[in-house]
Amino acid sequence: MKILTFSTLFPNGEKPGHGIFVETRLRHLVASGQVESRVVAPIPWFPSTHPRFGNWARFARAPRHEVRHGIQVAHPRYPVIPKVGMNLAPALLAQAAKPAIARLIDEGFDFDLIDAHYFYPDGVAAAMLGRYFNKPLVITARGSDITLFPQYALPRKMITWAAKRADAVITVCNALRDEVVALGVDADRVVSLRNGVDLHLFRPTERTPNAMFTLLAVGHLVPVKAQDLIIGALPLLPGVRLVLAGDGPDRAKLETLARELKVSDRVTFLGAVPQAQLREHYGAADALVLSSSREGWANVLLEAMACGTPVVASRVYGTPEVVASPDAGVLMGERSYQGVADAVNALRANYPDRGATRRYAERFSWDDTTDGQLRLFEQVLLRRAGKLALA
Repeated sequence: MKILTFSTLFPNGEKPGHGIFVETRLRHLVASGQVESRVVAPIPWFPSTHPRFGNWARFARAPRHEVRHGIQVAHPRYPVIPKVGMNLAPALLAQAAKPAIARLIDEGFDFDLIDAHYFYPDGVAAAMLGRYFNKPLVITARGSDITLFPQYALPRKMITWAAKRADAVITVCNALRDEVVALGVDADRVVSLRNGVDLHLFRPTERTPNAMFTLLAVGHLVPVKAQDLIIGALPLLPGVRLVLAGDGPDRAKLETLARELKVSDRVTFLGAVPQAQLREHYGAADALVLSSSREGWANVLLEAMACGTPVVASRVYGTPEVVASPDAGVLMGERSYQGVADAVNALRANYPDRGATRRYAERFSWDDTTDGQLRLFEQVLLRRAGKLALA
């Protein structure tokens, strides 16, 4: 089976952690030996690589073609237009990707199916491309693409159009499946296939007890991740420290909050940490805390558990499906300073055996997800072949 994976959420040489969850799922699918894939992962166009342009300059430095883990990846550029860009993004994305996809076909990779990730603008663009190249389409919903963008009228119309045009829709948790069905998509075409965890990469390490109970937060420092709630809980948690792994626009604000609350001496900012190095930080922590306002299926939860570290997490979307046992950790009663503190105290009062936490994570290998994808893709292709035969 030949598939074209299409998404702006895919790592590149300049941003190796960007969309790594899409790459990880694809790597396990290709490792089955039943799928051959090429990736088209468009990147925003920017004219300069000068460092003063920050993140945009990193996009400009990304390669146009690369091979990652044996998979060929193309990074065509697409224009991003300020202010009006959100409504035009799907069409601009599709138009930029057409030549790259046509080139793949000309070179002999006439794929059977488009495997698209993230509904807006990626999934909508993929629906346009599927119609243009006359290929079946499967779109994976991952979180804010379904929980946030449908709040805007025109994106909602386009997302609904794409979802109904797709041959099948995958969601990474049951809560997102309910949201997609609520858009009017036939429930029979929406399948929940949760993310897995790399149990070899993320595994327990030798550790020594911490002098202070250590919380770890992993993720971009952005408002949706709400690391401020964890810092705000520290005055209520004497003898507890926080380590933040990640970088982003909220860093200065979080540093200021820590100073104002007089807990700076108990907060450590690590900056961005490569995924391969996260295992040591998970293993050294006593608990991972995730206080997000939105999450589809948060990979960091399973990564921490696979290292034997239980979690404290907000009760949003797919998270209760991940944290479904005392061995896994504790869900917050509310997203507030007090809610974080209460959940941390509840975990400390009934702290699970770290071996049991690891065994819980072992239930979430990628095998079931890979098998589910293979079955779904085969069904889509058989249905398409049946329609062509009838025609």
